Amino acid sequence: MTDRPASRIRRRSLLLGGGGAAAALALGGGLLWSPLAQAESVSGGVFDLDAGSTKFLREKTLQHTTVLQSFAFDNTNKHLYVLQATGSEKAGNLVLTKLNQSGTKLGYMTLKGFGHGVAMGVELAGSTPWIWTETDANTDSGYGRAVTRFKFTNKQTLTYGVSSLTAYRAHSGSTSNTPSIDMLNGRIAIRYRTGSDMNYKVFKLADFKAKNYTPLHTFKQTGIGSSEVFQGWCLHGDYVYQLAGTCYTSESGANPPSAHGNTYVSSIDIRTGKQHERKRTEAAYSLSYREPEGLAVQTGSQNRLHMGFASGASGARKCSLYYKAQ
Repeated sequence: MTDRPASRIRRRSLLLGGGGAAAALALGGGLLWSPLAQAESVSGGVFDLDAGSTKFLREKTLQHTTVLQSFAFDNTNKHLYVLQATGSEKAGNLVLTKLNQSGTKLGYMTLKGFGHGVAMGVELAGSTPWIWTETDANTDSGYGRAVTRFKFTNKQTLTYGVSSLTAYRAHSGSTSNTPSIDMLNGRIAIRYRTGSDMNYKVFKLADFKAKNYTPLHTFKQTGIGSSEVFQGWCLHGDYVYQLAGTCYTSESGANPPSAHGNTYVSSIDIRTGKQHERKRTEAAYSLSYREPEGLAVQTGSQNRLHMGFASGASGARKCSLYYKAQ
C-alpha cells in the first residue's frame, strides 16, 4: 500500500497555484484556473487509457524482497530505476535498484530517512542521470517532507541529514512530497499533502533547481475514489497520470483473481485540473498476488505509459511492467 497518511484520511481539497498577475477564474466544482497557465501547451500528447496493454518485463527480481513502490526510465542510457521500501514504514528507508531494460540487475543504493517511494524521476544532464526522490521522512508517517536529487553510485548509502544533498521544499509545511520529471518539456511536478489534502504543482525544472518555486500549474488530486488506495503517478506533457488499486484477495474476497483486479488508471489535464479520463486495466491479470505499484513514461520513437505490478510470495516479491503506447 502506498501513500497512506497516518490519519488514514483521503479527502482532498484545492490549493490554488499562482504565477503572474492574471485573475483566477472559477470553474465548476469550485476549481480555480489561471489563464496564463492555460495558454501554454507542451510536447508529449495524451495516452488513451482504454488502449490495450503490452508486457515489457515480467516477474523480475529486485535488490530487496518487498514490493516495488515506483520506477523511472533513463531513456538515454536505456536503464530502469526501481524503488522499494524496507523495514519500518515510519523509518522512511528505501532501496534503489538499477536494471537494464531486459530486467537484469546492474546495481543498487540504500536511502535512509528518505520516505516511502510513491514516485520518482530521472533527469538527464547530457548523458548523466540524476535520480529524484522524496527525502526528509516524516517520523509520524514515513513520507517525505522534501525532494532531492543525486547521482547513482553502486552500493552507496545515502542518509538524510548526513549526506550532503540539497532538500527542495516547494510547499512549506507539507508532507508526502514526491517528484516526477518530464524531460521532454524540462518540467518537474510535485505531489504533496497539506493536512488531509493531496495536491500537485508543476514547475520549470531549471526554476525548481534554483529554488524558484513559482508554479506553472497548481491543482488538487482528482480521479481517485475515497475508498481507493493510491499507488503511483507521473507527469507527461499536459497530463498527470495516476494509478490506484489493491492486491488480489482470495476468490471469496472483495478483489478475487477471477475478476482480474480493481486497478484503475486516471489522467488529469494540468491546464485545467480536471479529470481527463479514468479506466480500469486488466494488464498483468494472470500474476499471482498482483498489486499495482508505480507509473512512469518511457519516451522515444514510441512513448509508453508503464504500469508497475508486484507479484509473488511475501518475502520474495517480483516486479512486472506493462505499458500503453501512444
